[in-house]
Amino acid sequence: MKLVGNWSYPTAIRFGAGRIAEIAEACAAAGITKPLLVTDKGLANLPVTQTTLDLMEAAGLGRAMFSDVDPNPNERNVAAGLEVYREGGFDGVIAFGGGSGLDLGKVLAFMVGQTRPLWDFEDIGDWWTRADPAGIHPIVAVPTTAGTGSEVGRAGVITNSESHEKKIIFHPKMLPLQVICDPELTVGMPKIITAGTGLDAFAHCVEAYCSPHYHPMSQGMALEGMRLVKEYLPRAYADGSDLEARAHMMSAAAMGATAFQKGLGAIHAMSHPIGAHHHTHHGTTNAVCMPAVLQFNRPAAEGVLTQAAAYLGIEGGFDGFCAYVDGLNASLGIPRTLSELGVRNPDLDTLVRDALNDPSTGGNPVEMTSANTRKLFEAVV
Repeated sequence: MKLVGNWSYPTAIRFGAGRIAEIAEACAAAGITKPLLVTDKGLANLPVTQTTLDLMEAAGLGRAMFSDVDPNPNERNVAAGLEVYREGGFDGVIAFGGGSGLDLGKVLAFMVGQTRPLWDFEDIGDWWTRADPAGIHPIVAVPTTAGTGSEVGRAGVITNSESHEKKIIFHPKMLPLQVICDPELTVGMPKIITAGTGLDAFAHCVEAYCSPHYHPMSQGMALEGMRLVKEYLPRAYADGSDLEARAHMMSAAAMGATAFQKGLGAIHAMSHPIGAHHHTHHGTTNAVCMPAVLQFNRPAAEGVLTQAAAYLGIEGGFDGFCAYVDGLNASLGIPRTLSELGVRNPDLDTLVRDALNDPSTGGNPVEMTSANTRKLFEAVV
């Protein structure tokens, strides 16, 4: 099967090996004539980024780049990026990289035409209506990992550096107009990042699938996304140059992020404050938390995960699914506890408080309380 397609759900996606060559066409389709490529510090000097800048320059788009982006981007990164963007007179963003570069790039394009402060647009109620939609600049998204799926999302996660809370900045027009999913860009990912980002995609699918909200389209995408991770993440981990596996993992990432329109849950409610306070890798943190959350959600999720196990060819129903997750984590070198992940002396009171304030709690199939959320954290410390 030839793994190439042109997709328009949830946005226009140019999928296939080598399609980064279409970066100029994607910018033209998005109405961008002077883009700022936004990526993280680790990617700035790598060949995949320099090749993309060469393609931009050859097409007359310049080669402007902003890379002062932390692994968990914060409001200081946003302010610095906006200064560069406005001074340069750019008219659109190429958000390039993993979740940090993609989220920061999307937030820059969103904030450039706004007059209110960043935190006024947190994903609470209808706060997104405070924004001036005419001030939102177009975005082309180019993922270089296969995990967050931010390339098909309408939000960006920004850490408040003062309160150490991860905040979700949301607006429908933050959805990139054009996406290039080129699996060749992910070939250089090291094993630890392949594992962490792949399990982030899996967590998105699992939580969306278990969410009690109604969204059959997301339910189907979540289920098939889990299957793609099951089949192809071990292959991508074993052989980073396996382009077929890399391609299917890019699909799984986009599917997971599309599916979680249906909701996320306790895995993300826990991992967001852990990452904000202890600077852990998001996807890897999700993987550490997942086994405990599965058991926590058993009273409400046993039925749907039994169905998922059957679809995935996993014997043993719910218990078999949980055993599969344990085995997958172990095979990918995922730490079993937060302490093994490097978290030292966590303030459980603060983590519980922040988890309960996280919007992901609303999609968990079992209601989260101070008491049971504390037990969850104690189970993974």
